[in-house]
Amino acid sequence: MTDRYAVFGNPVEHSKSPLIHQAFAVQTGEAIEYSKQLVELDKFDHAADTFFAEGGKGLNITVPFKQEAYSYAARLTARARYAGAVNTLAMQDDGTILGDNTDGIGMVRDMLANLGWQIKGKKVLILGAGGAVRGILEPLLVQLPQHVVIANRTLSKALQLAKGFAEMGYLLGCDYAMLKGQQFDLIINGTSASLAAQLPPLPDGLLAAQACCYDMMYAAQPTVFLVWAKQQGAASVADGLGMLVEQAAESFRLWRGVSPNTAPVIAGIRQSLMD
Repeated sequence: MTDRYAVFGNPVEHSKSPLIHQAFAVQTGEAIEYSKQLVELDKFDHAADTFFAEGGKGLNITVPFKQEAYSYAARLTARARYAGAVNTLAMQDDGTILGDNTDGIGMVRDMLANLGWQIKGKKVLILGAGGAVRGILEPLLVQLPQHVVIANRTLSKALQLAKGFAEMGYLLGCDYAMLKGQQFDLIINGTSASLAAQLPPLPDGLLAAQACCYDMMYAAQPTVFLVWAKQQGAASVADGLGMLVEQAAESFRLWRGVSPNTAPVIAGIRQSLMD
């Protein structure tokens, strides 16, 4: 019997999740079907109840329902609790729903396994202090960077986020003007400014020798942040396509107990963006 999975979002038309999970299913021989479902803004719980009542096994959750999914889950993984958001729901054997967040581990795995970057002992700068950034902090800090600076237009948001994760590592919050004179080995763009082809007001000279720059957003062309990074002398740059596929692989692993090979799937989606 074919197990059913889906991605819930609003909008959801753009989602690459069905493509990714079908590729994983073909590769691993797992019998699943995976669809996308546009959910009305105030109807998340009802849609999830219906999906699971009809025999659905798991959901991916995209914008704007990650907080609703967090509340909906009967149990949460530690990383979901830290993230304050859920992007994966899984029906358990006892009939309860487990909530997980695979975004951060997806990004870290992309950096370490696919790109060959290092996080341990590095000075890390994260741009932005929204939900996307909160979602990556715990898996990033587990890798023991030297320190993490969170920079945001609104200083109070950056400080609040740094304080929330203070027991996990050495974090500082600042605004963009306060970055002047600092240098970093790894810069992660967690703002959605890239989508609007905008860049936070970053001073020159932020990149240490051999610095790497990562944009959590992805596009067919290099994002404005990655163009800036290259101009500033970054040794290596990457967008968030690998993160997208790796977080999906982690969801797939949670649901099916099987680890798919992500490299051909990343390459396939990259190619489809170019076509």
